[in-house]
Amino acid sequence: MVAVPEASVSEPVVVAATGRFAVPPSARAVAITVHAAELLYPGSDLVRLVGGFPEAEILVVADRHGHGHGDPDDDDLDRAGQELRADVARLGLSDLRLHRLGLPDPLPADADEDLVAALSELIGFDPEPGVYCLAPAPEPGDPARAAVNRAAERVAQVYGIPLLRYHCPQLAAAGRR
Repeated sequence: MVAVPEASVSEPVVVAATGRFAVPPSARAVAITVHAAELLYPGSDLVRLVGGFPEAEILVVADRHGHGHGDPDDDDLDRAGQELRADVARLGLSDLRLHRLGLPDPLPADADEDLVAALSELIGFDPEPGVYCLAPAPEPGDPARAAVNRAAERVAQVYGIPLLRYHCPQLAAAGRR
């Protein structure tokens, strides 16, 4: 797979560490993912993509650790966040910042505005040149990915930044998007 920006790049480009796409040397990735599994799955496209950027931020939208399925207490959510951060640290990606939105799984019908607001905050309201938005490839019949994609497309269009798509076929095949 080759990731291709859906918008033009204005700076000179260099081949990223992944060898799969080109990014400006001062580029910054802002990625959105429905679940942390898309990041943590062995051989993840998302890991390869963010690994090619000098700086990356990842927004994990939904919590699978009971959030949205009953009433987890704050200790459970804190513990889940600590476990996720430890798992991400083991990926060995320097300059990767993880953010959890903590929406319930499945996402509420009105999640789009929260997703756009969270992405906008990470991108910055006047982004510097070289900011890319990374989002999962659309998957038919997956309302969470549809919401994430609507938000990423909207933010990329409003801010005029390139949008890269990543795939996670292992999770889709396993039914664990």
